Amino acid sequence: MPQNSKYKDSTSETQAQAIAYKERLNPWTVTRLLPDMQQVTVARFRSRSDADGYLQSLHQLLPDAHFVVVFDCPHHEVVI
Repeated sequence: MPQNSKYKDSTSETQAQAIAYKERLNPWTVTRLLPDMQQVTVARFRSRSDADGYLQSLHQLLPDAHFVVVFDCPHHEVVI
């Protein structure tokens, strides 16, 4: 049976675009600061006020941990 060699499997490309789109929808992140300049993204939010509210809850639950609210700007690669 002949195969269509012009067919391109776009499922992985579509999934990558969906992930990138979802990240653009939630630009505000709550990040935990760890020793040795390490950081872990704890949660993502659409608005800063939601992120600030979550940050207050985290401070009540984990008073000794260090968290910050960060605007995660998308990076675009420049091609010359």
